[in-house]
Amino acid sequence: MLEILKFTLGPAATNAYLLANPETNEAISIDPAWDGHIILHAAKSRGWRITNIWLTHGHFDHLGGGAAVADGSSPPPPVSLHPDDYWWWRNEGGASFFGLRIDPGPEPTIDLFHGMKMYLGGHEIEVRHAPGHTKGHVMFYVPSEKVCFCGDVIFQGSIGRVDLPGGDMDTLIASIRAQVLTLPDDTRLLSGHGPETTVGQERLFNPFLQ
Repeated sequence: MLEILKFTLGPAATNAYLLANPETNEAISIDPAWDGHIILHAAKSRGWRITNIWLTHGHFDHLGGGAAVADGSSPPPPVSLHPDDYWWWRNEGGASFFGLRIDPGPEPTIDLFHGMKMYLGGHEIEVRHAPGHTKGHVMFYVPSEKVCFCGDVIFQGSIGRVDLPGGDMDTLIASIRAQVLTLPDDTRLLSGHGPETTVGQERLFNPFLQ
């Protein structure tokens, strides 16, 4: 069984996650939002080694802690991102839109694509491309744990914003219907902001999907 740690960090109160296999002490940093030293300390205090950084998308509030995570890890973990969001990484995740400057961390070297299979120990993780919030937004679905790290695609009772470059409401709604609502109803949705929810709850109560 995998372990999940959640951190709410940074100026946008972004949820960052550690997904760990306690049998091998390997961990993946998903969206290291901010204050990477906090994420590192949590991993090291449990004897976990961060082997990868996975980004759901390239916005600054989801990668602002990546530099610190990489600098404090040996060897530095590779970064995975969908190619359509490299523009965001090259522009500090759009931090300048909000009057901020960040170190975007190591350059992504692993291209994510829809249907790609990733692994943590013996657990398979499926990459699901879900554009609309950004063009290259992906989600990470872990069937064995009935959990999906969905970034800013969908929230409890809401959906991701579409007013930044690459955002599009029709595309986002189509992504949710194709990539979220096709998952089992008891799948936990771990979002980029706010509390977790489930596919079934959002199917029934999310006002954007009615």
